[in-house]
Amino acid sequence: MPVTDLLERNHKLYGDEVALVELNPSVQDNRKTTWKEFDLVQQVDNHPYRREITWSVFDEKANRVANMLLSRGVQKGDRVAILMFNCLEWLPIYFGILKTGAIAVPFNFRFDAKEIKYCADLAEVQVLFFGPQFIGRLESIAEDLCKGRLMIYVGDGCPTFAESYREMVADCSSQPPLIRLEDDDDAAIYYSSGTTGFPKAILHNHESLMQAAQMEQKHHLTGRDDCFLCIPPLYHTGAKFHWMGSLCAGSKAVLLTGTTPEIILDAVSKEHCTIVWLLVPWAQEILAALDRGDVKLEDYELDQWRLMHIGAQPVPKSLIKRWKEYFPHHLYDTNYGLSESTGPGCVHLGVENIHKVGAIGVPGYRWKCKIVNDMGKEVQQGEVGELYVKGPGVMTCYYNDPAATAETLVNGWLRTGDMAMQDEDGFYFLVDRKKDVIISGGENIYPVQIENFLSNHPKVLDVACIGLPDERLGEITGAIIAIKEGMECTEEEINNFCKELPRYKRPKKIIFADVPRNATGKIEKPALRKKYGADKLVAAQNEG
Repeated sequence: MPVTDLLERNHKLYGDEVALVELNPSVQDNRKTTWKEFDLVQQVDNHPYRREITWSVFDEKANRVANMLLSRGVQKGDRVAILMFNCLEWLPIYFGILKTGAIAVPFNFRFDAKEIKYCADLAEVQVLFFGPQFIGRLESIAEDLCKGRLMIYVGDGCPTFAESYREMVADCSSQPPLIRLEDDDDAAIYYSSGTTGFPKAILHNHESLMQAAQMEQKHHLTGRDDCFLCIPPLYHTGAKFHWMGSLCAGSKAVLLTGTTPEIILDAVSKEHCTIVWLLVPWAQEILAALDRGDVKLEDYELDQWRLMHIGAQPVPKSLIKRWKEYFPHHLYDTNYGLSESTGPGCVHLGVENIHKVGAIGVPGYRWKCKIVNDMGKEVQQGEVGELYVKGPGVMTCYYNDPAATAETLVNGWLRTGDMAMQDEDGFYFLVDRKKDVIISGGENIYPVQIENFLSNHPKVLDVACIGLPDERLGEITGAIIAIKEGMECTEEEINNFCKELPRYKRPKKIIFADVPRNATGKIEKPALRKKYGADKLVAAQNEG
């Protein structure tokens, strides 16, 4: 059963109830909506910007998108990409793509122009929906990107290289298309960079999507009266599949733009949110604001807030201890996962296991786990090895990359690349990362991309990037740079050079020092991590 069936069920059963709210406190003007011509999107309160749609409107919009795409020749198995910030249009477009039998391909909105072009080519994307924030990036590559592709602009003031979404869907039917979907049909492609820095296209089928939806509803007991606050970007498997618990339950969700303590608490209060998924920095900032007295709990209506859960990075024990002092009635949960496992949840702490904070948890709903040594043999309980997971949410493959697929999928088991151990109670703990990846504030950063970039600096002889401990973000990117003989270089020069990188990829700490390499020329990163106090980083984050 595909997740599109859940949307159609909600249309029939809860059609007049609110499904989605878009809330953007930073926008104070009464903007035109992209669906204004249908008079189906309600704009409520001009200050701040707020829109909402019911389950019926949500489903009808998805049907209009599907019928528009079908009329333009999109067929089952075609790839249709989305490059948009969180907004009320995002999920109906996503579900419209699924209803055609095509493959939805969300793009990371942090991609630069080259990454957009690379990922569009990698997944052989035929259609791209994009928002106004990306016109500049796309204009720079439009000549190549637009060849053989339908470009659909979602917003006001359509650029010349695209067609207007509003005009394209205006006359399309709101009835569901007659496309039969099976569990093993391809459904979505998500991107996850490999250790080489080149993004991999991760293909999932409809069974994977339904597994994620049912698992989320099961793990957090999402019910009809719940309201989920979604802050992270919808292109990410975590945000979207946590929201799908609301889809299963037929309950309201809020898409919030803004991460300050005041914005989050105000949204929880005014929208009566009951489930909130936070990243570690946001939770820390809420606690810090409460400690300073900048915000006061009595100014908000928060009694209905029942669950706070965190994912995407290790969670310090001290954070949860402090959180429970302010919110003693809150249930707490954390999830572990990868885009290859349809996002978080393949390992899951469970709201009943708060005494095990520091662990990533136990196998999630319908999942299995094991820890394996370098010889491919399962280790004894208490020993460290690579974590393998298996379940109905494992990816089908890396799209058009059989070699990478064969390396990652072993007899149906997914190799996570994370080193873990299992304690005597059956709970899994992360110990280290086998893959050369930095996780900063929940965002994956691949050192080789930054190393390759910095190696182009005329004064840089050699460079290595590692994760360094950071109280707020878990870890930050540190660049160890060896300067060419006879030259001098300053931190300011490096920082200015790095302005061409997306902000989240820029090194936060510059260290001028030799870069050790072994006999084969490989950077000795374990030695660097030990030298700069990052060799026990993951374990320390879990214990913090």
